[in-house]
Amino acid sequence: MIRVCVDLEALSSAAAELVAAEAQRAVQTGGRFAVALAGGGTPRRTYEILSREPYRKLVPWEKTHVFWGDERCVAAADTRSNALMARQALLDHVPVPTVQVHPMRCNRSPAASAERYETELRSFFAGGAPRFDLILLGLGDNGHTASLFPGTPVLAERRRWVAEVHVAEEGMHRLTLTLPVINQAAAVVFLVSGGGKASILREVLEGSPGPHPVPAALVRPAGRLMWLVDRDAARLLRHR
Repeated sequence: MIRVCVDLEALSSAAAELVAAEAQRAVQTGGRFAVALAGGGTPRRTYEILSREPYRKLVPWEKTHVFWGDERCVAAADTRSNALMARQALLDHVPVPTVQVHPMRCNRSPAASAERYETELRSFFAGGAPRFDLILLGLGDNGHTASLFPGTPVLAERRRWVAEVHVAEEGMHRLTLTLPVINQAAAVVFLVSGGGKASILREVLEGSPGPHPVPAALVRPAGRLMWLVDRDAARLLRHR
């Protein structure tokens, strides 16, 4: 499903409404809501809206478990940290229990940090499939999503749930959920805003498969896949 919104504000409001609905659905059916948050600039406004009424009361925060789709290997107080952004925009302002917030920490080697987060996920899902109720994702100019970058070995990962990725152009390591985990989700929602994303969005949604599809095109969840995009990002799409 593709939903085109007027602008980032409308997109963010639609995303907040969707998060609240998915949270209520998950708690009603399974007793808890497991969500993996996205980093980057686009989701911030969604998080701010969720932190305020009416969503502060609509989301069952006491039964919500917060994870992340990816993280940069930087200090917790670094402004590039996805967890810091989510805490400042959302988590510091809602009554989610601290023990139910599960940030990716990269204070060991990247490989050891990825292994530790995978262990945490395996414990949370109690030996079953890693089926998140909702995963939020963004879309990079080069087609990456989470920290699944073009040409990186992690795209071929089939066994691990969490992997370390070295992003050469940034000169840093990241941690990321792998495609097998993302594609197990009950719902995956991409948030895409801005004219700078128009070309890559068209390539992901309407481009030919080719031998090397961009990473975001490899997201094919067992559950529902939704795209919330603003009008600028959607301007090159043939079918809206």
